[in-house]
Amino acid sequence: MPGQQHKKTFLNLPKYAGGSKTFKEFITHNLQYPKEALEAGVEGSVIVEYGINDKGTVVSPHVVKGIGFGCDEEAMRLVSMLSYEKVKNRGVRVQVTTKTKIMFTLPRVNINYSVPEKKEPEKKDSGPGPYEYTINF
Repeated sequence: MPGQQHKKTFLNLPKYAGGSKTFKEFITHNLQYPKEALEAGVEGSVIVEYGINDKGTVVSPHVVKGIGFGCDEEAMRLVSMLSYEKVKNRGVRVQVTTKTKIMFTLPRVNINYSVPEKKEPEKKDSGPGPYEYTINF
């Protein structure tokens, strides 16, 4: 078609099998909240930078921004488990560097409660008013 330009790609980059949706599912399914972070009530995000070689293997991961309490180590463990598709670039071996943000959010507790219906207090039939008098002659 005239007027359309094709985007030229010189290098094939490694992709996570299944796309970003599968990537997020992998992270949430395999994330184990560290005990120290749970006890301290720590939430936040850890950014991990790592390389992906031409075979799809993660190499040299390191934490760029951490929150401590075992979350940094857990993020490194998750990133090390990742596996990307192999890439062929006409015999040229390429290593790509990328970053991933891993969110640590505390599990939410759902509180279910019910309010019992308020019952009217039973009234005693004590006559015409709240006071009762007895007069003897």
